[in-house]
Amino acid sequence: MKPGASRMARGENPSFRIWGVLALSLIVWGVAGAQSTVPPADKTDKNAAGSATHDNQVRRSDDTYVIGANDVLSVNVWKEPEISRSVPVRSDGKISLPLVGELQASGETPLQLEQEIRKRLQSYISEPDVTVIVTESKSQKINILGMVAKPGAYLLTTSTTVLDAIAMAGGFKDFAKQKSIYVLRQAPDGAQKRIPFNYKDVIKGKNQDQNIRLQAGDTVVVP
Repeated sequence: MKPGASRMARGENPSFRIWGVLALSLIVWGVAGAQSTVPPADKTDKNAAGSATHDNQVRRSDDTYVIGANDVLSVNVWKEPEISRSVPVRSDGKISLPLVGELQASGETPLQLEQEIRKRLQSYISEPDVTVIVTESKSQKINILGMVAKPGAYLLTTSTTVLDAIAMAGGFKDFAKQKSIYVLRQAPDGAQKRIPFNYKDVIKGKNQDQNIRLQAGDTVVVP
């Protein structure tokens, strides 16, 4: 019997063996090719996520709020966790940071403080990227006086209105002159401005412009 006939007799078809080897080669090649393309895509996704997080942090900077004693600040230096931290503003208005040392925070806006920290870090870090956020506002206060349940000083938030202030003070006492309430506000030139507030009208939907947002140092007087 011929050798080929012997293999055919045992069920070993040569064409089957050739196609089997070819199919196995294609499978191995496809797996290797897929593996070679995965890392770059994964790396790109991670870089994009990191960049988006950083952009969100940068956009939170504030150039209007004035920092004061007892405020708590979150100082973030991009890719420098040893420097980034939460720091309270001391009673002398200063904070301390590694490499930066002591610097004046009270009286500055978060954006101004960022610029000063960035300037000091340039001697140690190439192009430092700094973000300062006020996480706890403890320096901004308003006063509520007169015929309210709990007159006194209260912490101010960015959205506190005259109505909010009255609610914080526990509402009115008996015989409070709800139509004659006013806000005392000191102007930049030192003059004191008197802003009227008619509670009866405002709660009825009238003169809504009287329900102003309060500023640090304002005094709400309920006669």
